[in-house]
Amino acid sequence: MSTRSRAVLLSAVAAVAALSLSACGKGGTSGGGGNTNFVTGHNGIDTAPQGERAAAPDLSGKTIDGRTVDVADYQGKVVVLNVWGSWCGPCREEAKYFAKVSKDYSGKGVQFVGINTRDTSTTPAVAFEKEHGIGYPSLYDPTGRLMLRFKKGTLNPQLIPSTLILDRDGKIAARALEPLDDAGLLKMLKPVLAEK
Repeated sequence: MSTRSRAVLLSAVAAVAALSLSACGKGGTSGGGGNTNFVTGHNGIDTAPQGERAAAPDLSGKTIDGRTVDVADYQGKVVVLNVWGSWCGPCREEAKYFAKVSKDYSGKGVQFVGINTRDTSTTPAVAFEKEHGIGYPSLYDPTGRLMLRFKKGTLNPQLIPSTLILDRDGKIAARALEPLDDAGLLKMLKPVLAEK
């Protein structure tokens, strides 16, 4: 193999590795140029102050079990959005914590909604939720079209898993681009839930 062919091959391998890491990772940096109106905390959670938050896009469609969900119907509640895939190791790590916190906050003005992405059928997604005790709905988004609806420069989901907290007005208040345990999830949720 020539030196040039080897260099092209190594470049291709590096590009594939970078793409696969961003698809399902342990977290990453976020942000962007310009005035984004959000702040990255030392705990890896990005937040936007009240009055400077972007509205969540239309997040509606079929769930993995064939029902229909529209996140806008939950306005007036704090919404926890979790982007996940059954194939994603870090998603499996955090699932038990999301199941626990969603049960603990049931009836307390909080609604959890999953966005299942890149699963080619709903069968592994349904099995994942059953295995981990997930009782809240998950929109089925195999091609990532719902993720693409978030505007650039906002607190958008960029990795899998990603978690967003929507305030009672349906605006994006916080985001984490890494798997969360119950303590990390509550660090995001409690301040938004305490808002008046």
